[in-house]
Amino acid sequence: MPTKTTSKSPRQARSARLGLRTTPEQEMVLRRAADATHKSLTEFILDSACKAAEQTLLDQRLFMISGSQSLDLLELLDRPARRNSGLKDLFSKPAPWEKR
Repeated sequence: MPTKTTSKSPRQARSARLGLRTTPEQEMVLRRAADATHKSLTEFILDSACKAAEQTLLDQRLFMISGSQSLDLLELLDRPARRNSGLKDLFSKPAPWEKR
């Protein structure tokens, strides 16, 4: 699971710098939202961006399925393994990054 990176985490010195450009309209929306949440603009942008980044990373790892799909998957996993000549051939070759 990703590390929590929002401003509610213990304070750490900020040494990395990010720069971004916005339209005046985007800046206005961001400032209004920061004001509404009683945060600085930087704090609001960092919190929002980190939450979106964490969700994106979770979406790459977490798959939601129905109860019946879950049962179907468990049934497939419980079946005995079958010989697969294609996989045997694949795993008998070195990976492209390995040198033999």
